[in-house]
Amino acid sequence: MQTLEWKQSIPYAGKYDVIVAGAGVAGITAAVAARRLGKSVLILEKSMELGGLATLGQINYHVPMCNGRGKRIIKGMMDELIALSVKYGYDVTPPAWQDGEPKEETPVRYSVRYSACMFALALNEYLKNEKVDLSFDTIASEPVMENGHCKGLIVENKSGRSFYEAGIVVDTTGDADILYRAGMPTADGKNYHTYFAYTMDIEHCQKAVESGRIEHAIFNSAGGHANLFGRNHPADVPFYTGTTGEDVNRYLINNQLEMLEKLKNDGKDKGSRQVISLPGMCQFRATRRLVGDYTLQQNDVYKHFEDSISVVNDFEHRDFLWEVPYRTLVRTGFDNLITAGRSAAGDDYAWDVLRVIPAAIVTGQAAGVAAAQALDEKKPIYAIDVSKLQKTLEEQDVYIHYDESWIAPDARQDVMSIRKLQELGGPVYEGRSHDE
Repeated sequence: MQTLEWKQSIPYAGKYDVIVAGAGVAGITAAVAARRLGKSVLILEKSMELGGLATLGQINYHVPMCNGRGKRIIKGMMDELIALSVKYGYDVTPPAWQDGEPKEETPVRYSVRYSACMFALALNEYLKNEKVDLSFDTIASEPVMENGHCKGLIVENKSGRSFYEAGIVVDTTGDADILYRAGMPTADGKNYHTYFAYTMDIEHCQKAVESGRIEHAIFNSAGGHANLFGRNHPADVPFYTGTTGEDVNRYLINNQLEMLEKLKNDGKDKGSRQVISLPGMCQFRATRRLVGDYTLQQNDVYKHFEDSISVVNDFEHRDFLWEVPYRTLVRTGFDNLITAGRSAAGDDYAWDVLRVIPAAIVTGQAAGVAAAQALDEKKPIYAIDVSKLQKTLEEQDVYIHYDESWIAPDARQDVMSIRKLQELGGPVYEGRSHDE
């Protein structure tokens, strides 16, 4: 391959205890968690909007956070971000959960729909109030490495290239970009042909007027409409890894043109409907993730881990619970790099469970606390006292281990049905209204 040799003197921009690359919900919780423990924190975001897939990606849905029988599973800073997501915009929470955890068992799942743009604005205010430094329109392009230690990040924005020195670097890019470029072992995922945008039309606006609820005016229009598990993925379309420029362009060009064709042929008068917002990022779910000191497996369901830092539930099907080992966020040999959210080490269906918004938030919280603790202990981040980390997280209202009483008597015998449930697939997003 032809190459170009290039040398450049890069200005030194400053030093932070913790630098977080990527301001999705995992990055935001990591940044705030570390800041609350007294660390100087900078969060870098390549776009012009906070929240990642939860806002910019237009996946404005906190998926179910319970066991499907009325027991809340994911808490901690999740509570703060739920409150933020509905603070200034609409709130679609099932009635059974509007006053907190139900007093009696219920099959109704605890989930929340919200206004993506209002949530993004609220997150900006949140970081300001928490005194986290923020840099928009800034790409964390290269980690500067020396013997497994990341000295800091080379970034690029309108001011040009500069270098930030870091004590700890948290990679919440969602694609493990920093980990990969730092030489850490990573694995690529598989993404389906899925793309949807916010749309309004006269019919839905009338519904909103009648109900007095603005969310009734909005619905989704799709390009590709494969579901979360690949159903409806076209046989002639290669899967997307989402880790190359070519793949990103193929995804966006094909999906946007496909969506346009559907709109051109929807039979509606062009003056009666409007696409109000296209997603500002690819709606990939699983691009690249860490190969950690431990990789969570789908068969780890109902397994206790001594180094667990949270419990997460299956968002599609009730009962299934996983404990998340701290080792899924780190790799021995890299002393000041940690990840959270979509790039945590999970395989197969366990990656699906780890990558969604609630799990990203709770693992982000753990990563931020761990970053602060590693600096205090002056230890490699993979070698911190995990029992101390667990104690801090418990004090922050995170469930570290599940209780046996949370599992229905007949649930364990259904463990092997996870594969069958995955093959059956989840709901298709096309046409789903924001009030559903």
